[in-house]
Amino acid sequence: MKIGIGADHRGVVLKAKIIKFLKGLGHSIKDYGTDSAVSVDYPIIGLRLGRDVAKKKLRFGILMCYTGQGMAMTANKVPGARAAICTTPKIAALTRAHNDANILVLPAGFIKYDKKTKAIIKTFLNTKFERGRHLRRVQIIKKYEKNHTIQDML
Repeated sequence: MKIGIGADHRGVVLKAKIIKFLKGLGHSIKDYGTDSAVSVDYPIIGLRLGRDVAKKKLRFGILMCYTGQGMAMTANKVPGARAAICTTPKIAALTRAHNDANILVLPAGFIKYDKKTKAIIKTFLNTKFERGRHLRRVQIIKKYEKNHTIQDML
């Protein structure tokens, strides 16, 4: 599976560990940077990865910054990108199953690289979207992204 990964300067250490983990699972990785602790503008990384996920150049994306909030807010500005901050495997499962999230966001300052983090990643990558009533809700989001209006949805 082709996965994009990106982090700002606060997530660079975690990103390197996750790349190694994903490659060990046999995934192909596109690295969106950064590769050092020098301060960078995270929106550039989040927007580029979000764009490529939305265009289906990647199956999934993984983003990291200190809280995860900046990357999530940024990636979610891209129509078709559905980024979710996940801190437990259960949240990862539900955000995939119910929201068809396609970008996993990890708060690098608040999680360790351990079995739990690996389980979050594996769960996110392996959980299928349930469709059903959830599909209708995701379609409302997509419709808004296209038309930028909720008038016909009320």
